[in-house]
Amino acid sequence: MRIAIGGISYEGSNFSPISAQAGDFVVHTGIDLLTSTRYPFLGDLARSTGTALEFVPTLHARSWPGGALQRAAYEAFKGGFVEALAAAGPLDGLYLDLHGALFVEGMEDAELDWVLAARRVLGDGCLISASMDLHGNISPAFAQAVDMLTAYRTAPHADVIETRQRALALLIGSLRRGERPTVAQVTVPLLLPGERSSTAAEPAASLYARLPAVDRLPGILDASLFMGFAWSDEPRTSAAVAVTGFDRAAQERAALWLAQALWDARADFTYAVAAAPIDECIRRALAADVAPVFISDAGDNPTAGAVGDVPLFLERLLALGVPDAVLAAIPDSAAVAVCLAAGAGAEVSLTVGGKLDRRHGPPLPVAGRVERLVMGDPEAGSQAVVRVGGVRLILTERRKAFTEVADFAAVGIDPRAHKIVVVKLGYLFPELAPLAALSLLALSPGVSDLELTRLPYRQVRRPIYPLNPEMAWQAIAS
Repeated sequence: MRIAIGGISYEGSNFSPISAQAGDFVVHTGIDLLTSTRYPFLGDLARSTGTALEFVPTLHARSWPGGALQRAAYEAFKGGFVEALAAAGPLDGLYLDLHGALFVEGMEDAELDWVLAARRVLGDGCLISASMDLHGNISPAFAQAVDMLTAYRTAPHADVIETRQRALALLIGSLRRGERPTVAQVTVPLLLPGERSSTAAEPAASLYARLPAVDRLPGILDASLFMGFAWSDEPRTSAAVAVTGFDRAAQERAALWLAQALWDARADFTYAVAAAPIDECIRRALAADVAPVFISDAGDNPTAGAVGDVPLFLERLLALGVPDAVLAAIPDSAAVAVCLAAGAGAEVSLTVGGKLDRRHGPPLPVAGRVERLVMGDPEAGSQAVVRVGGVRLILTERRKAFTEVADFAAVGIDPRAHKIVVVKLGYLFPELAPLAALSLLALSPGVSDLELTRLPYRQVRRPIYPLNPEMAWQAIAS
């Protein structure tokens, strides 16, 4: 049984002023793809299924979220994937490792374009299985173009590897049985930021808890809930349900039931932690009798496609005279260059941030002392820690989200030693969450604004909640 593996994983926001280039991506091809950390289960799959399997690598490209992917870069990635697919010889199946919110300059529904390109090479006889982030935006056309589809069931994501393995297991099982499944999809007219739909909190926890029972229904292989990527403005931007199986009537019943349950819970989705404007979050943190207090600068979150260089939070920390805080981090290559030229221990005058996302905050003049310089980070490039008043400001040459303890350790900072730790994230990633004695979400402005009604949507299909809060909707078979 010969199965090809490949795809593209990128979450793109067309609210973001920056574009992604080919050089922003990590690309795996050949044996390097099969031995990458994305697929540690390939040997186990062959043993557990008792099937002789040959996995055929094509191309996989991935990058941090950002703005629109440049069209030329996308076409080059797709071209490399299609070329490898055509050279692979006869194939029984294709596993597509995707995100679901790929946004490409001048295109709509780029994942659909990718799978149709694969279908042109493979023909209709080859089965295609795809896995995605639950923050994917799934169009009916995409669901029709693949044979199987599954998604993460946790946010923050703790089942990434398991989901990829499940997508391949679905494919192998279908090939062994000689049956071709389909995907029943229902679009739910609902926009949800990830911070309102954490599976660690209600109502998402209960909604996702229903999925295993649906998987076991006769004629059904997999049920997936897509909360969607709300910081994209395309006609497909929305929540959705996808049910894979062999009994179309059973799949559609299950998909409609899940879609209605999701819609009925729309007003119950709330933040898993306390959320407030910037100044209120800072005051709450200062008043708290615990430390560290983590505050997420959620409106300028690079893991949701934002630039990360809005300096508004730094301005407010300084204006409120905060005596002990860390801010991680602001990407500003020019400011880092000044720090490198001055050297550790030097006093510097900087103009910080506001160079890329000028709409949400102008550059901020500050003066401080360079505490530490770090070179050679593969993601961030050179980094500088600058003491500005009571704030230890981390500057990076390139965009970098601080999601792990190691990110702080690399610049000599222990978050537990500070009163306030500001991170340009939404919800805290799994490794940081246990460190926070208290966690707060700042409803800050930016590309990834959690208050979706403040964003300039133009392309989403209307009506959609909460942009049209009084709308009515019923999950009815089309």
